[in-house]
Amino acid sequence: MKLAKGLALNGHPSGRHFLQIPGPTNVPDRILRAMDYPTIDHRGPEFQALGKSVLEGIRSIFQTEQPVIIYPASGTGAWEAALVNTLSPGDKVLMCETGHFASLWKRLAERLQLDVMFIPGDWRHGANPQRLADELRKDQAHSIKAVCVVHNETSTGVTSQIAAIRHAMDEAKHPALLMVDTISSLASVDYQHDAWGVDVTVAGSQKGLMLPPGLSFNAISAKALKASESAKLPRSYWDWQDMLGPNAQGFFPYTPASNLLYGLHEAIAMLQEEGLPQVFARHQRHAAATRAAVGAWGLEVLAKNPKEYSPALTAILMPDGHSADAFRKIALERFNLSLGQGLGKVSGKVFRIGHLGDFNDLMLMGTLSGVEMALAIAKVPHQPGGVRAAMDILQR
Repeated sequence: MKLAKGLALNGHPSGRHFLQIPGPTNVPDRILRAMDYPTIDHRGPEFQALGKSVLEGIRSIFQTEQPVIIYPASGTGAWEAALVNTLSPGDKVLMCETGHFASLWKRLAERLQLDVMFIPGDWRHGANPQRLADELRKDQAHSIKAVCVVHNETSTGVTSQIAAIRHAMDEAKHPALLMVDTISSLASVDYQHDAWGVDVTVAGSQKGLMLPPGLSFNAISAKALKASESAKLPRSYWDWQDMLGPNAQGFFPYTPASNLLYGLHEAIAMLQEEGLPQVFARHQRHAAATRAAVGAWGLEVLAKNPKEYSPALTAILMPDGHSADAFRKIALERFNLSLGQGLGKVSGKVFRIGHLGDFNDLMLMGTLSGVEMALAIAKVPHQPGGVRAAMDILQR
């Protein structure tokens, strides 16, 4: 039987799979071991200690003193929770088209019977604070109840400047809530829920937190909590009030994802041991090395504004006439390397390198070596030397 190059005789690739999509990310062995623990009574004192620890510890990751709600759900659930706890049917919401996930959040809002104003974008830039402020200034009746922004757009590798958006909203003297999706930025990119005046922050477990999918989060301000008292959108499972009472004692109103909470406890410890400033610097360094490789290859990153380059992932444009998906297939089959596919408007046009979560210099070099070899095999026009350029960054 003829075998594809790189595959073992039984068809199973040797060595460890390089999972370099922008999430789910690699789960470190330390977290896997923490999760490999017997399930305990979620109404008993042992769980109570765990619950109190993670509910307190997760605040430090959001850089907030305010409550953080933890749901057994994907990030989509946290999107919905943010909206249904604060808004009423027909409320106007201002959103920005920064990429695929911003568009999905918009669709979810529309299904909840919210009136969405969607500022169009080119998928190569983040949300424009001035454009948001202009729309808010026009709204003299204050009919816009919330501004929703994706901090780090996973489909494009573009970040939005949340502090600047908060400043623009304050300058416009508009009372709308600010809601931010940090699903691919929390614990990878500097994010300050309190200092930046965010009302609801949405997050998920499967990226910077280094966990499997299955937990999602809402960090909530006092203003958002007050809004929840009069919000009329139907909610039951997602209700903050139902969560906050039991959470104060370390418990949950329904059966929690106990083993994922074990993992979360370990993830928080790992992030605190490294220190958030060091975590953010590490991600910035790996992103810079990746972009150096892309430049040396003669390819182009999707993000246009250097101030908006994502520290968590890099989306790379393919030359005209070349399929990103065909290239990704070669990388997977030849080198057991998974790269992120293009989504939505950039489907087939870009591939994405995730460099977030549990990641180090040698893992990045292995990833970039696989990409450079796959570019050559796929006959994608490029210049060699990307790996060398990345090494020059990392050796400084």
